[in-house]
Amino acid sequence: MSWVYLVLAGLFEIGWPLGFKLSQAPGRSRLLWLAAAIVSMGVSGALLWLAQRTIPIGTAYAVWTGIGAVGTLLIGVCFFGDSASVWRMASALLIVVGVVGLKLAH
Repeated sequence: MSWVYLVLAGLFEIGWPLGFKLSQAPGRSRLLWLAAAIVSMGVSGALLWLAQRTIPIGTAYAVWTGIGAVGTLLIGVCFFGDSASVWRMASALLIVVGVVGLKLAH
């Protein structure tokens, strides 16, 4: 169950930079997106806390940040026009390989 918590924590880790990005658009929804970012931070942290009960801290943190980093990068590419250069995608792939390696080594 700890790995489920950790993956969910990583997915919520994507939510707060996305909320920050969306809160920059003018309009009445700014505070709503900011609130969503703050809630996402809290949920992500709580799930990471649960995962660390049985997963070593270094593994949990690396997987958590890896999911958040690659997920946020992909959202930027797909929805915000961020660059999808070969170097960026290859680097993201290296992060994914590292996360899988940490899971397999656990």
